[in-house]
Amino acid sequence: MGPEWVAILALVALFVIGTLLPINMGALAYVAAWLVGMYALDLDEKTILGGVSGDLILTLIGVTYLFAIARNNGTVDLIVRSAVRAVGGRVALIPWVMFFVTALLTAIGAASPAACAIIGPIALGFAGRYRISPLMMGMMVVHGAQAGGFSPISIYGTITNSVMEGAGLPSSEIAVFLASLVVNFILALVLFVALGGRSLMSQRLDPEDPDTLSDDLHRGGATIPQRGYGTSTATGTKTANPGVRHDQVLTLVAFVAVAVIALAFDKNIGFVAITAAVILNMLAPNQHKEAVKQIAWPTVLLVAGVSTYATVLTTAKAPEFVGTWAAGLGAAAIGALILCYVGGVVSAFASSTALLPVIIPIAVPLIADGGINAALFVAALAVSSTIVDVSPFSTNGALMLANRPDTVEEPVYYKQILTYGVLVTLVGPLLVWAALVLPGW
Repeated sequence: MGPEWVAILALVALFVIGTLLPINMGALAYVAAWLVGMYALDLDEKTILGGVSGDLILTLIGVTYLFAIARNNGTVDLIVRSAVRAVGGRVALIPWVMFFVTALLTAIGAASPAACAIIGPIALGFAGRYRISPLMMGMMVVHGAQAGGFSPISIYGTITNSVMEGAGLPSSEIAVFLASLVVNFILALVLFVALGGRSLMSQRLDPEDPDTLSDDLHRGGATIPQRGYGTSTATGTKTANPGVRHDQVLTLVAFVAVAVIALAFDKNIGFVAITAAVILNMLAPNQHKEAVKQIAWPTVLLVAGVSTYATVLTTAKAPEFVGTWAAGLGAAAIGALILCYVGGVVSAFASSTALLPVIIPIAVPLIADGGINAALFVAALAVSSTIVDVSPFSTNGALMLANRPDTVEEPVYYKQILTYGVLVTLVGPLLVWAALVLPGW
């Protein structure tokens, strides 16, 4: 049995064990990476450990640390209240605001994880306060990031178009962009309807009602009482007094600074976020001394282990093995479907950015010899390889898991995201292939 088969079977085994038993899949992935790496690939331990995504781990730590501080001092609740006021209390509009804002960020060049890291915690904070499905809200953010992710000036779009050009394929920037936009919008719409979006359309909130906001605050998981309310001297009743405290102003400034530095100056959002968190902690050390304990450590273990194993899987050349086999099939359309699944399955555990330059050149023989439309096939590969970023093992899905609201337990939310991720991975590539590849074959 070749190393590629060993790596594939080990992946299936750790997935089954991690699903059936309450064991962190990151720990299982470390074991699999060690055993497969050393005894099937003859890798030394240093090389195996070199596969962990330090960038992703730092992003998870920095972002969850920063938002733990923001939640503790009431800044997240201030943002949520402002969002309610901005949409006139129409709760049903908030998930779509999060979707389109995230899409805009990635469309103008933000990295998908950076956009999710900025918008995700705010969206999930809102979900926790107003009893919106956290799964729906979190996945709306991820699909929004992917919806804008293939614009001609985006990171994914630039990579895809340059790889097509390098492989001698006719590129179609707009076709790839629109394919990703439409598919992710449809998935977001299905989520909205299936997870209670229609019931939200009749709900209106009064953002000036202090009793409602105070109750929602504690449902959302804030750890200190919300301030900023006063008492009317005329009626003796509580009134909303949207006075923003000094520490909240500093936190809002930190948010803006993180977004500007990470997006406009292309700096690592993990470094920027953890720097902002440390500064805020230094300014109020007693208030935020417990914030570091609120970092999503189980998610950090999960992603660290899985990203390490993903590198072992790639080193074993498992994706190329399956792709070459698919290209050798007699029916080009079936080979294209298999490649779409290869892109989807591998990307659910690994970096989509790293996968795209690998999976597209594998498709060249099918395009050249099978009579498949190049632009539509590449669009299908690109979309199949990125819609699965809802997986809790991918960067975007892991960020949603790490910032779950306290209204849902971590194991429950993990299983919800995992179930949705498996569903998208199983069905998504097939539907994308049927919509894009078959008509042009």
